[in-house]
Amino acid sequence: MDFKTTVDVASLKPLLGSPGIAILDCRFDLAAPEAGRQAYLREHIRGARYADLNRDLSGPVTASSGRHPLPAPDLIAARLGELGVGDATQVIAYDEANGAFAARAWWLLRWLGQPKVAVLDGGFRAWVAAGGALDTGEPRDGAARSFTPRIDPEAVLSTAELIEALKNPRHLLVDARAAERFSGAVEPLDPVAGHVPGAVNQPFAANSSADGRFLPPDELARRWRERLAGAEPGNVIAMCGSGVTACHNLLALELAGLHGAKLYAGSWSEWIRDPKRPVARGQ
Repeated sequence: MDFKTTVDVASLKPLLGSPGIAILDCRFDLAAPEAGRQAYLREHIRGARYADLNRDLSGPVTASSGRHPLPAPDLIAARLGELGVGDATQVIAYDEANGAFAARAWWLLRWLGQPKVAVLDGGFRAWVAAGGALDTGEPRDGAARSFTPRIDPEAVLSTAELIEALKNPRHLLVDARAAERFSGAVEPLDPVAGHVPGAVNQPFAANSSADGRFLPPDELARRWRERLAGAEPGNVIAMCGSGVTACHNLLALELAGLHGAKLYAGSWSEWIRDPKRPVARGQ
């Protein structure tokens, strides 16, 4: 079976050790960038390889980019090959619990043309709670694979493309940040608080239950149809602070059967690079 959105612990357990699977540990802490790798070294799902948000799942930050720009396709393809991902590999990504960072890997692989990628529902906590097999320390040597990127140019928007898209009232820009960041009441990460004028707020945390698992598809569909308020899913543009947690909303939309939304990869941290771009505050 191919897994293309999420996979539960019970389904992953029998796949461990299969030559056709690659498991990516995507645990990360924005406030302590080395914490994810240290957690990986302490213990991780057996056979998993570590994919670092900053080094592997993002490109270099520039004067005009956001905090987590998309990596160059050839570079991330080479890195994925080193992590055991080939053109036909089933990829499973996980993080600590709710899938916020694993969803970035999920979206990147889909953007690169690999549909066989899923997020472990409930993440590492669910795996440990179920007695899943663990490894410690550096990964065992594994065979590198060849991964050929087949970019989907329709999956992502640049800032210039976003500005043009927002001139069309059929498009809906959805910001995944917490409500207090969207409103501009607080801003712990970026130098300017607020949101892109015309955006609406749908915090990514609302996609999950308290244990970090995604809500049932029918409940996600109900909530998202309410937020879309008649907008077509294909006209939805997802953003957040830096293009990471927006991917959680994109995954939730897929689970809900609402397909075709796009990512504004630069997100808020890129938008505010140019002080001439407008900023809105409040809800």
